[in-house]
Amino acid sequence: MNSDTISDYLTRIRNAQQAGHRRVDIPASKLKRAMTKILVDKGYISRFIDIEDGKQGVLRLFLKYDAYGKPVIREINRISKPGLRKYSASDTLPRFYNGLGVVIVSTSQGVMTDKEARKLNVGGEVLCSIY
Repeated sequence: MNSDTISDYLTRIRNAQQAGHRRVDIPASKLKRAMTKILVDKGYISRFIDIEDGKQGVLRLFLKYDAYGKPVIREINRISKPGLRKYSASDTLPRFYNGLGVVIVSTSQGVMTDKEARKLNVGGEVLCSIY
């Protein structure tokens, strides 16, 4: 059993896109819901639905592909890992692909993108990067 649920979340998305699937089911959590909302807002996935199963629930993500059938998410990487956590202040938050990519940060004010964190002047744990 993988103790790193965020890494599992990212890997399921990566694997589903490589296999060309239109959707992927992922066990739900508050953190994964927040990350998924960011992915929808930034246009990396088309939409998601929250399925209640009597336990923790399931997130069903509908993946996006371009006109040529290539996945919209080109790269999705975990930054902060259970063995080595990465924290960053608001002024030292990493920029991914010179600001074209999105870095998801878990702050004291919730999960947000690196741009939102800079605007609110809050730092936190740097979870992952998406391009």
